[in-house]
Amino acid sequence: MSDLIVVHPRFDAVWPWAADHFHTLWCRDGTPDFLRLHDDDAPTLAAGWQKAGRPDRVTRLVCLGVEAALEDVQPLEALREAVFEGGRPDAAAKGLLERREVALYRQQSEGFWGQSVAEVGLALTLCGLRRIPQLYRQMTESHVPWDYAPPGGRGRPRARGQQYCDDDRFVSGTLAGKRVRVVGAGNIGSRYASFAHALGADVAAWDPFAAEPAFHRTGARREQHLERLVADAQIFAPMLPLTESTRGLVTAAHIEALPTGCLVVTVTRAAICDTQALRRRVLADELALAADVFDVEPLPLDDPLLGRHNVVHTPHIAGRTADANRRWAEALADQFRPLGDL
Repeated sequence: MSDLIVVHPRFDAVWPWAADHFHTLWCRDGTPDFLRLHDDDAPTLAAGWQKAGRPDRVTRLVCLGVEAALEDVQPLEALREAVFEGGRPDAAAKGLLERREVALYRQQSEGFWGQSVAEVGLALTLCGLRRIPQLYRQMTESHVPWDYAPPGGRGRPRARGQQYCDDDRFVSGTLAGKRVRVVGAGNIGSRYASFAHALGADVAAWDPFAAEPAFHRTGARREQHLERLVADAQIFAPMLPLTESTRGLVTAAHIEALPTGCLVVTVTRAAICDTQALRRRVLADELALAADVFDVEPLPLDDPLLGRHNVVHTPHIAGRTADANRRWAEALADQFRPLGDL
């Protein structure tokens, strides 16, 4: 009886912390064999057998970035549970595993990166409200950001003043009291909504597929119509995964209906919105944008969205934290039966 983890570097290129954490989790039950293939090794289970040996003793198997053919799985006579991620058994191999009643586990949701993405959404929101990245950049170039003198040295309502430098053409200041409108109450949207609610925002969310408890947990009012959700938004956060049914779900008409000065926060997939309509309104100084995802990635260095006074941005990094890697591994490891039950 033994456990085996086989990892190819092509998996580490996508999830660089996950395999090691999986190994740590299994070390709590014993001493699993942990095999890292080299860059020039074929990404196959056969390459693993050449290094590990004794496949007939393996009862629990994790293959990460590794493919498997029929001849790779035939020696696995004692195997009871397995994971293939970043690679998969071919049809013949899968058929044999099924006939042997081997339990094959897979990721059942994308909850592993929900916290990481939602926190970046919150951070971008706060940066968009206070123009933090723009001020940081300006401070490295001159002392102008430190000069709070109002125009002409005379104080005027809604103008620059002592320690006040927000741009009142767009929503600014605290998140508390703002009308935050979220599309989606799933792994990411529900967390973001709960963060905004905890900081005192008036939160409403639209998601026709979410159960009622999802809204109660977030402190968000359930909005039944997307058209109403956009009508009074000060902060608008479309936070759905990209599928055929969600592509372009937030239409040009919805974007046009957003109040002037609204801050739009995008951290899941850009294509759930009509990106051309969003671009047009941002470039026309009608909306502010806080974005981790874009219609074109990477953004060309001459893209007009870059460096704008009403745009804050990150390069599609929201989900892949070391913490999300660990949650990824834990979501799979939790599906395996305790050793005593095998």
